[in-house]
Amino acid sequence: MEIADLRIALFSGNYNMVRDGPTQALNRLVGYLLREGAAVRVYAPTIDEPAHPATGDLISLPSFSIPRRPEYRLARGLSGGIRRDLAHFAPNVVHVSSPDPAAHRALSWARTRKIPVLASVHTRFETYLRYYNMAWGEPAIEAILRRFYRRCDALVAPSESMAQVLREQRMNYDVGIWSRGVDREIFNPARRSLEWRRSLGISDDQPVIGFLGRLVMEKGLDVFSDTIDELTRNGTAHKVLIVGEGPARAWLQARLPGAIFAGFLQDADLAQAVASMDVLFNPSVTETFGNVTLEAMACALPVVAAAATGSESLVHDHVSGRLIRPGAIAAFAAALREYCEDPELRARHGAAGEARSRNFSWDAINRAVAETYIRLLRQRALPG
Repeated sequence: MEIADLRIALFSGNYNMVRDGPTQALNRLVGYLLREGAAVRVYAPTIDEPAHPATGDLISLPSFSIPRRPEYRLARGLSGGIRRDLAHFAPNVVHVSSPDPAAHRALSWARTRKIPVLASVHTRFETYLRYYNMAWGEPAIEAILRRFYRRCDALVAPSESMAQVLREQRMNYDVGIWSRGVDREIFNPARRSLEWRRSLGISDDQPVIGFLGRLVMEKGLDVFSDTIDELTRNGTAHKVLIVGEGPARAWLQARLPGAIFAGFLQDADLAQAVASMDVLFNPSVTETFGNVTLEAMACALPVVAAAATGSESLVHDHVSGRLIRPGAIAAFAAALREYCEDPELRARHGAAGEARSRNFSWDAINRAVAETYIRLLRQRALPG
């Protein structure tokens, strides 16, 4: 079997409503599959003004707005029209990327027809409850996820550290890697611009601590701001640059009035902002990979990150950055202070990260997913 023989029905909770790492990865995967001759049909909630155009054919799922997070919609399930569309498309593989009601129904639909199902895991959903004072509910969410993922034929995770977490949680015993790539034509050290920094009031010798990502509490904004407070108290010279948008922006602006907020940027403008930082600070524990970490590494920045899934598979501690125990404010501040005060250390660790980033090619990474589809089809065809 070849990639051109594949007919993939992809179910996504967010395909182009909000631009983030998982949506960009899914759109790149679909683009690769289409270029290789596969047939792909995407089923996801839609909005009137999406964050970016959808790659491939996108079929809108019935959905409703999520309370307190109106930028997202939750798919309700599979309507009669969607089921007829699925039957007409006749997929030989179903790919689910979010454990929402529609994915549960799609999984059941596929299993009754003996169609293999691959689930990609993009987010540690069970950890989100920590940011809403509901950590007591994590075991229940984990049990729901386990029931869902065990019904799938296989899982793919963005990093080996996340794959190991899934194995330890007994989510499935067939867990592969669907890593993430970086476009090095966009993200590279040459994008650094002192002129752009000066336009923001940053002097050439002022060390810039950057944050890149959606401005939501799940990204560790409380830890980020507490760490910056610690740096300020101990007299470390620095400037904070925040790149991204989200519902927590007003909270963060009030919390860090001296920070520069560049807003949402993309492509060359985003790369310029990242390359113009001096160190990336990523305290989040919810990512399964950490696209922003890889983009910063490609721009030759050292990265200070929480020792958690995703970052642990990218950052080599004391070589290309620092991995710090999640929530350890004093340790985060000490690591950042060292980079702020030692330009040679920044350059050495940044160069090591840039060299590591060269291992991540999008086509090779997406080919691995296509080969997983083919493997599952071959296994399904085996007698017994």
